[in-house]
Formats: sequence, structure tokens, C-alpha cells
Amino acid sequence: MPDRPPLPPFTHQSALKKVRAAEDAWNSRNPDIVTPAYSDDSRWRNRAEFLSGHDQIHAFLTRKWSRELDYRLIKGLWTFADNRIAVRFAYEWHDDRGQWFRSFGNENWEFAPDGRMRRRVASINDLSIRAQDRLFDWPLGPRPEDHPGLEQLDL
Repeated sequence: MPDRPPLPPFTHQSALKKVRAAEDAWNSRNPDIVTPAYSDDSRWRNRAEFLSGHDQIHAFLTRKWSRELDYRLIKGLWTFADNRIAVRFAYEWHDDRGQWFRSFGNENWEFAPDGRMRRRVASINDLSIRAQDRLFDWPLGPRPEDHPGLEQLDL
């Protein structure tokens, strides 16, 4: 696998770039794009689910985006040091009945020297919202550069 810059150790600028690259990849809602950003032996805790390796990560993401429809995500850098980054995030999605949710969470990331994530620990809570209360209204895909982030949206 080729390196996935920016590489650790992170600076403030490189950590911001890593967070935005992750956000853009996840907003693709494509497991084939997202999975290669993780090391072959990457370990995850996502809510109460524990995963290890590309096959499990790919299967998880496939399930996730078949259930969490019209998914749109914003990530924000919380802190960083050496080969670790902590982010907070929010995303909006709806289920197959049309009920909208805003999910809030925190992630702790640890990176291998090649820039791929080798550990991801995520804690997430879901809040039911009305469709008219949605804040993430850009067309599906990456968040436009001029769309407000978490701080500007007071999230």
C-alpha cells in the first residue's frame, strides 16, 4: 500500500488536512474509497461493535450506508499529538421510514507510520430530528468549502 499523507507526526495543519480528508472520504458513502485509509490490521470500536481488518471494516461500512440513508458528515479537529488525532463529529441521515437523525460523537485515531489509521475508537449518540431541522443540506458528496463547520453551527 502506498503512503496516505499527511503522515505522522502531525502538525496543526497536517492534522486539519487528515480530518478533512477523512470527512470527504466518509461523505462518499463508498466502502471501497474509505477502507484503504485503514491499515490491514486496523482495530475499531464503533459504538458497541468491535472490528478488525479490512474485510470487517468494509462489511460494517456497507451495512452502515445501506441503513443510514442520505448521510452527510462534518468532522472537527479536537486535538492531536505525534501519531494520534481526536475529532468530534456530527452527521445527519434518515432511515427507510423517513425519520431523520443527527448523530453526535467523538473519535480517537492512531496512525501507522504510512499514514493509514491502525486504531479507531468511536462513541456515538443519535438524536431524532424533524426534516425541517436539518442543518447539513448540501448535495450528497463532500461538504462544500463554504458550508459552516461544527463550531459555526454551534454543534
